[in-house]
Amino acid sequence: MTERPIGLTAPSGIDRAAHHRLDEAWLAAAWSHPTTRVFVVSGGQALIDDTPDGRTELVMTPAFEAPVTETHRYFLGTDEEGVSYFALQKDSLPGRMDQSARPAGLREAGLLLGPRDAGLMVHAVALENWQRLHRFCSRCGERTVIAAAGHIRRCQACGAEHYPRTDPAVIMLVTDEEDRALLGRQVHWPEGRFSTLAGFVEPGETIEESVAREVFEEAGVTVGRVDYVASQPWPFPSSLMLGFMARATSSEINVDGEEIEEARWFSRDDLRSAIETGEILPPSGISIAARLVELWYGKPLPKPLNP
Repeated sequence: MTERPIGLTAPSGIDRAAHHRLDEAWLAAAWSHPTTRVFVVSGGQALIDDTPDGRTELVMTPAFEAPVTETHRYFLGTDEEGVSYFALQKDSLPGRMDQSARPAGLREAGLLLGPRDAGLMVHAVALENWQRLHRFCSRCGERTVIAAAGHIRRCQACGAEHYPRTDPAVIMLVTDEEDRALLGRQVHWPEGRFSTLAGFVEPGETIEESVAREVFEEAGVTVGRVDYVASQPWPFPSSLMLGFMARATSSEINVDGEEIEEARWFSRDDLRSAIETGEILPPSGISIAARLVELWYGKPLPKPLNP
């Protein structure tokens, strides 16, 4: 069994301090404090930079050096030393005089940043995505305004309050009675890319029912036992991935052809050989999918013999 951490899930050490979000006096004092740190998020990206000791960090500045914004200022929390963190949503990222920093989205930055900075960026990107897509009231259609340090949009016409949404999605590694793993390839993926099955939870559905439905719809395989493993924030744009191991009660594959183009059962030897020869590309990056496969495989996945 692997003990590798799941991307974007390590404890960040940040207290979100939600009780301060409506306290304008506290927020103003925190913003003015010399230890406060601020970074800009734009289009799901932030500036990152490599340090002399080999680490990668978010580019953050004191509040007094931060770009000016009247409303899109989001309080993200405080750390154990009392440092407050804010994100600013802007139309573009600021330039850097030294040219050493570079823009990065979560798929890249999530692999490089430490837990604190990764947690801050996930929070900021999720808020930015929600803010950009929910500017109008779903009740009356009037424009809404930002409140609670970026965590509420309030309609001044009808009084409705709107909160950041999170869409639950299930992602599962299915195994059969021979302990083979079911992996599939989505239609739009590169040739050879295989990963776990996944899908969104529908209204009125339990997560266990969602696992069974999605596996059957995508691969034609029925499942019985479903065991929860871990969750992962996935703000692309607003999902929470719920990871599971599921046991199949049938083995015949019948892909839907619309979302999943191909699916196959792999023994551990099958998977190792297919990866080493380059026949398939396994899940990688920050997704929980790679950790689910490694949990079944028993150790980190092998590398291609001739990359």
